[in-house]
Amino acid sequence: MTMKWLSRKAAALLAAVTLPVAPVAAAPAGAATGTAALPVLPGHTGPKGHHGGEPTFGPAPALKMAEWAKAQAAADRRRRQAPPATTPLKGVELAPATAAAPRAAAAASSALVLYDSTGPYGFLGELYGMATANLAGHFGTVKAKPVSQYTAGEVEQHTATIYIGSTYYGGSVPDAVPNAFYADVAATARPVVWVNNNIWTLAGKIGVPAFTAKYGWDPTQSFFDPVGGVTRVDYRNQPLTRTVPAGSDGGVLRPRITNPSAVTSLATAQDTSTTPATSFPWAIRSANLTYLGEIPYAYVKETDRIIAWHDLLFDALAPGTAIRHRAVLRLEDISPASDPAQLTAVAQYLAAQRIPYAFQVIPVYTDPRGANNDGVPETITLAQRPQVLNALKYMVANGGRIVAHGYTHQYRNVQNPYSGTTGDDFEFFRAHIDAKDSVVLDGPVPEDSATWASSRIGTGKAAYAPAGLPTPTIWTTPHYAASAVDYGAVRQHYAARLERSLYFSGQLTGGSVDGRRYIGQFFPYPVRDIGGATVLPENLGNYEPEAQNNNPLRTPADIIRAAQYNLAVRDGFASTFYHPYHGTGPLSQIVSGIRGLGYTFVDPGNLAP
Repeated sequence: MTMKWLSRKAAALLAAVTLPVAPVAAAPAGAATGTAALPVLPGHTGPKGHHGGEPTFGPAPALKMAEWAKAQAAADRRRRQAPPATTPLKGVELAPATAAAPRAAAAASSALVLYDSTGPYGFLGELYGMATANLAGHFGTVKAKPVSQYTAGEVEQHTATIYIGSTYYGGSVPDAVPNAFYADVAATARPVVWVNNNIWTLAGKIGVPAFTAKYGWDPTQSFFDPVGGVTRVDYRNQPLTRTVPAGSDGGVLRPRITNPSAVTSLATAQDTSTTPATSFPWAIRSANLTYLGEIPYAYVKETDRIIAWHDLLFDALAPGTAIRHRAVLRLEDISPASDPAQLTAVAQYLAAQRIPYAFQVIPVYTDPRGANNDGVPETITLAQRPQVLNALKYMVANGGRIVAHGYTHQYRNVQNPYSGTTGDDFEFFRAHIDAKDSVVLDGPVPEDSATWASSRIGTGKAAYAPAGLPTPTIWTTPHYAASAVDYGAVRQHYAARLERSLYFSGQLTGGSVDGRRYIGQFFPYPVRDIGGATVLPENLGNYEPEAQNNNPLRTPADIIRAAQYNLAVRDGFASTFYHPYHGTGPLSQIVSGIRGLGYTFVDPGNLAP
């Protein structure tokens, strides 16, 4: 019989890191967006497909990102044409214009994350709040809630406060920010990070003259217009990308600085629609107040300006952190059908280079439709492939760490969205390919439940020991897509996840989870996420020599470039994954390039609790 296995990883989840996405067509998502990659082989020599990585999905229609951007632009025009009258609060005392003293890197931190939840796009606030809380979970404890629920004095109970202004208050949308919060921001000496909207109202509540005297700029005379021309953000000598679809850009606030000596520009936006490009601050700090001119989670990828945000959080939550750059390598989509010679060749190369690494194992290979076996269904276990087992044991003995990668990495006997074969399809989520050749997520599988997921995860976990392999303690979700319930089940079985993940509307508030609205996120360092899980970083994506499903090919140079940009994160990671069927050539380029940037490869197992 002729084996024709074309394993595909679907279109990688670039983080839709980062932005909210829902059943949606692929396109860099507004919110967390991340990118990962995907997998020919004659016979069962091992998957060698062309997934473009772990799928990248665009913003779900339910997120209304283009509508939100248009609404923000319209509200900003109205504010310019008819400035709102804001009555200053009585009795507000501004703290002296000095920043809080730096804390030692080892000191525990506590972050208060506040987000908008009102107005026609209030649902976006929770998604951005989750993404921010996840990142803050790297530093210590986190309390996240709608800003409307803020009570006086809370700012003083935390190391730093972060407010994500996703709702543009004014007109038909009344201000939901309590006066107590405005007053406490003015009075505190603790770090406050204000993102995007409503900073002009803070100035009005304090009194514009008092605000400009302390902070050196005037938000009431700062606007988002012109919109659409910023394509780069320069931060710590790295030219970070900013790629937003036409008509979906909410803009970047251009601060009117009145006293340059009081303002530090932390990152610089480059508006390349003009000749020469127009530069203005993307992020600034005056005294204890840091301001970002946009929400950095929308439409991101591995080289995106979100990298600046990943690093700026250190200033607020761990300013004494020393510079350190570590790397993680993960070998992808290994199953009983893999080619043991290919596995051994890659493992021997990594052993010779003294590179610790993770390798993902799918314990059961199944092709229920016979897609790669001339129409004859086939299932293979680890015990049925002793040569593969020997290769895996060699890997364990020479610097490799097993990571569980689902049970079968496919769903039932249906195309989901490709062939129904292990490595090709989603296991915990339904998906299809639309008329534009984009991967579209359709939501959790029909039988999804804590019991169903736990049974499947546990069955896969029990397959390693009988085969003579160590039982994994780390998990990677097939194609980076699962429900909130599934992630909870994973946490019951594994100490950590090594992946990008989805977070759903309703998870943070404790309400009903809305499967239409979620945000995908990748991380530059280990975090404790809102579900209490430890999630280890994968932020570079993978080598993929062929384009697929509207995801471009990715070369070793692309991976290395992303690693270079991530040097801007003072204690960040360069974490990538690679399919062994590509051989050692591209892998050696990636390893050498990342090492050449000054990164040190580490065992991801040592990063988990």
